[in-house]
Amino acid sequence: MSSEPAHQDTRFERILVVVGIVVLAFNLRPAAVSVGPILDEVSAGLGMSAAATSLLTSLPVLSFATVGALAPRVARTLGLHRSTLFSLLLVVVGLWARAQVDGSAAFLVLSFVALAGMAVANVLLPSLVKLHFPNRIGLMTSLYSTALAIGLTSASVLTVPISEHGGGELDWRRGLVTWAFTAAIAAIPWIALVRHDSRMETPERTIGTADVARTRIGWVMAVFFGLQSLQAYSIFGWMAKVYRDAGFSAHDAGLLLGVITGISIPLSFLIPWLTARVPDQRVLLTVIMAFYPIGYLGLLVAPTGGALIWALAIGTGTCTFPFILTLIGLRARTPAGTAALSAFTQSVGYLIAVVGPFGVGALHAATGGWTVPLTVLLLLCIPQYAVGLVASRPAYVEDQLARR
Repeated sequence: MSSEPAHQDTRFERILVVVGIVVLAFNLRPAAVSVGPILDEVSAGLGMSAAATSLLTSLPVLSFATVGALAPRVARTLGLHRSTLFSLLLVVVGLWARAQVDGSAAFLVLSFVALAGMAVANVLLPSLVKLHFPNRIGLMTSLYSTALAIGLTSASVLTVPISEHGGGELDWRRGLVTWAFTAAIAAIPWIALVRHDSRMETPERTIGTADVARTRIGWVMAVFFGLQSLQAYSIFGWMAKVYRDAGFSAHDAGLLLGVITGISIPLSFLIPWLTARVPDQRVLLTVIMAFYPIGYLGLLVAPTGGALIWALAIGTGTCTFPFILTLIGLRARTPAGTAALSAFTQSVGYLIAVVGPFGVGALHAATGGWTVPLTVLLLLCIPQYAVGLVASRPAYVEDQLARR
């Protein structure tokens, strides 16, 4: 992977890259969030224990933490665009195969395969943007984070209707396998884009995740990313269950989860654009984070009466994700630096986040309700906001490495 392309992209190639990035982003969340609305049916159908069910909700962050760190090395070995295609193929195979198995162990393993593909692509996306559109980071991050939000919302809202058939019984396998086909479609433009890698210059030495680990900005970004991911994947994994336990049907719980993810569609376009342009990013962070307490407190006090309002508020709070995605591109000067910072931020961040979905499940099992888990998530907003303020200050990973 290089810091500059060895040739100038033609207009057609640039369009193809934009299309490839958008359809790739669309498919980077269904594997993680499509299970949530039908978690009870999947768990019952596979005979999962409570521990296995909690592990299933934690697999996204586990895979991102363990596999994401390998993405820059994979890209240097295979090429940035070949690695992206490879990651999509893992998503396709994992999603299709897990819908065919009958055992919980096989389902967990194949889910991990699909999520591993998502992990690699998650890390490479900011680098692809930095490589092809170094002067349009805000705009391109807006495009792909919006596509990501649309894919996330689609999986949240449509998995249950797709699963429903005949007398209304849920066929969860049909609901899950659908997203394998959308990922297969997304691979098509990347088949054409792999030829870019034969035109790339490969330097002998690039910035690696170990280098980023020696910088202050690397650790600040990783902790901020970890805390926001802890919130997000706890919400994606368990919020539909919270709604169902409050008395909502599977269909309505899926719709409310869709509201949480759906509000991020317009905001995922707006926030990266603002992040790249506002003079003080701490102000923008403060506005976004203020919505989390509104949503959590409302859910604790009146889970059914104001469900729509609380869902909108919580969904707005999760938009710290497109905010930090933009920061990754803004806190490095080169595609190699961006890839290394992205890998370190996401791998360490998801390692922090893994306690979220599993911990929420454990607290729910221990207390028999949702008051304690939701209160803990509310309190964790405080350190997330504090470290986010530090991450919002201008800095570059290459500059901090040079000073060392």
